[in-house]
Amino acid sequence: MTANSPALTSKAPQMGTTIFTVMSALAAEKKAVNLGQGFPDFPCDPRLTELVGDAMREGLNQYPPMPGVAPLREAVAAKIEALYGRRYNANTEITVTAGATQAILAIILAIVHPGDEVIVLEPCYDSYVPNIELAGGRVVRVPLTPGSFRPDFDRIRAAIGPRTRAILINTPHNPSGMVWSRDEMLTLQDILAPTNVVLISDEVYEHMVYAQLQHWSAALFEGLAARAFIVSSFGKTYHVTGWKVGTVAAPAAYTAELRKVHQFMVFTVNTPMQHALARYMADPAPYLELPAFYQRKRDLFRKGLAQTSFKLLPGEGTYFQCVDISGLKVPEKDLSEADFCQWLTAEIGVAAIPLSAFYGNGFDQKVIRFCFAKKDETLLAALERLKGL
Repeated sequence: MTANSPALTSKAPQMGTTIFTVMSALAAEKKAVNLGQGFPDFPCDPRLTELVGDAMREGLNQYPPMPGVAPLREAVAAKIEALYGRRYNANTEITVTAGATQAILAIILAIVHPGDEVIVLEPCYDSYVPNIELAGGRVVRVPLTPGSFRPDFDRIRAAIGPRTRAILINTPHNPSGMVWSRDEMLTLQDILAPTNVVLISDEVYEHMVYAQLQHWSAALFEGLAARAFIVSSFGKTYHVTGWKVGTVAAPAAYTAELRKVHQFMVFTVNTPMQHALARYMADPAPYLELPAFYQRKRDLFRKGLAQTSFKLLPGEGTYFQCVDISGLKVPEKDLSEADFCQWLTAEIGVAAIPLSAFYGNGFDQKVIRFCFAKKDETLLAALERLKGL
């Protein structure tokens, strides 16, 4: 006799496999150069892994405090003060999380009640919308300006209503690489000032902003910081995406609510890695030198792409480069972004991600995204394959 499993009613019936998983699997099958998923293919600083080993050998292998080990929270608070001039209390306003994605889900579950509205600016990182829906919130989608991906403040104003609980912004922006300006942050501050809207500021690419520009953190603005959860990522900054360690800086009352969820979601984060990161942060050079490190890779990649029929979009920040594919001649005319990426992977041997995957309605503007957080030889191998386009 075979027992039947009780039927389940899905809480997320529309949720499927992410485009990153799909394209990475196709890249592996076709032996393509994978410039789709956003992770480095080069190692982190050996000093960092040595520090992890040191912490393990010292016996730092048991549960750490729920908010994160004190030395790491203190190092993060000191770094924010040095870079952005705002002092967060390491005990009550800094929380170590299991990566930025977990941080964002914990924030949303902490503050969004059923029926609350949360504004997201599309195209957006693919966890935002499912997080809001799992919390029982209603997603309000506001598109960034097509082409430039700059915020459309008239549409943001129009989207704010009596049920608006939060707005989620991302600067530098994934997938476009756009970086919010000081004036844009000030405009957002003015718009939010008369409201009770909470700001969730995803700043995981804060150290990847290129010459003539700078990162304008929400921490720099009194009116934004007072209402903001600011999310950052060691994985992005130190080339250790698989470690899944992030941080949230927020006012004490906000942090208290975040930690209520965090403690029952993951409780805490890998102990030896926290201690290693705290010790590594004593030297600011790795994150201060990161913009130049990635700008050189960006320039190398852009120079190669300029020899193709791709139209380069501005690459202001992040480790992503977007290109317009409308001028390319391919065997089949008028391929969608998604179909083009499938063709590019299978026939040319380079994987990319369609920007339509970052929109709820699949908006297709003939733009795709490459990741240049790769060894030079990986980028040159990809460019060699792309040069015929």
